Amino acid sequence: MARANILIVDDDTDLTEALRVLLEGEQYHIITAGSRIEGMEKIQAERLDLLILDVMMSACQDGFEMARELKKDTRFKHIPILLITGIRGKTGIDFKLAAGDPEWCPVDGFLDKPVEPSVLLAEVRRLLHR
Repeated sequence: MARANILIVDDDTDLTEALRVLLEGEQYHIITAGSRIEGMEKIQAERLDLLILDVMMSACQDGFEMARELKKDTRFKHIPILLITGIRGKTGIDFKLAAGDPEWCPVDGFLDKPVEPSVLLAEVRRLLHR
């Protein structure tokens, strides 16, 4: 069975590294990007099975914008997107309720930071096997 290719797009290098180590320990192939622009370049170059995405990077809604852009593109709309963000702690708004909305938040899963490793792994497995 081929290893799943997962792209993590987050400007927090410490979190990206922690996620990479955790997911590689489960035998996933991990690709990382530190910005929306770099993430879009890697999506063009790689065959992906899952995208793990932060909301707030260089611009406060980069993750939402990237998710909307990808879900409108027939080449990439099949890729499941998992948002992992601390935005609720910063805004008080629970964006998890909007997850899946095709216009506002077209993602397949949503987890709040900090996320427990077991919760993350369960969500990754769910999205890869849907």
